[in-house]
Amino acid sequence: MSSNLKNDYAQTMIRDDFERSLVEYWDTKQDDAINLLLGAEDGLYHHHFGLGDFDRTLEHAPPDEREARVLEEMHRLENAQARALVEALGDVRPEHRVLDAGSGRGGTSFVAYDRYGCYVDGVNFSSYQVDYANRLAASRGCADKVRFHLRNMVDTGFPDNYFNFIFTNETTPYADLTELFTELSRVLAPGGRYVGATWCRNDAVAQQSPEVLEIDAHYICRTHRRSTYFRRLAEHNLVPRTVIDHTLAATPYFEVRLLTRLRTGSEQPYLDCYRKKLMDYIFFVVERV
Repeated sequence: MSSNLKNDYAQTMIRDDFERSLVEYWDTKQDDAINLLLGAEDGLYHHHFGLGDFDRTLEHAPPDEREARVLEEMHRLENAQARALVEALGDVRPEHRVLDAGSGRGGTSFVAYDRYGCYVDGVNFSSYQVDYANRLAASRGCADKVRFHLRNMVDTGFPDNYFNFIFTNETTPYADLTELFTELSRVLAPGGRYVGATWCRNDAVAQQSPEVLEIDAHYICRTHRRSTYFRRLAEHNLVPRTVIDHTLAATPYFEVRLLTRLRTGSEQPYLDCYRKKLMDYIFFVVERV
């Protein structure tokens, strides 16, 4: 797609100032050292967090060797999170169609393809990230089955009932849940499975907190309440089958991020939220009825 066509399409795809700020952020954030360094070895460039504990000896490692080991551990945890999400999809076969809604540079899409050999379509409204991910698909030799599209995940342009599986990997805080689940329910075939990974406000403890507001400001997102997820899913024929609380497993990732010189400043708010139970980190597995 030419730059002029991309610009024309962006005018109709981006609907408000919130979405416009997100596109501007990701289209200009092309040299984010932390994500590029982490994915350099295996070509999996993630824009999500990690699961599992890290090698605690790192805390006492000599400074001249600690940085490289910390980055290696961070990427290992991010890959573990992506694999856990992909495994939760279940019985995916090579002929199945899978949607990655909010696909970033394509990391989780490639994990899904490598695991199942399935068709994967990623949608993202950052033209830079879409181009980057498509180049990666070509270099990985899977561009015939893994494709990335410059589209809004609340208006994907795909036909009704097109996908057998859908996943969102920490992208729901960037969308209105009514709009998003309306679209995902439309394009997911009856009986199809949707798996979402997200942090969310634990509204059993607090409706809002300064720590959550700091996270929202840092990432230009809107952290939704946990209860809102399940109300909106039910309203859109998406029935939860499994909900996994990964909060404890998600916490060490931010502890190890504090050890790197590339820390972003969001680490402490996440740690405070998880330790105070202000937020949960969950996987939800739902079926379209």
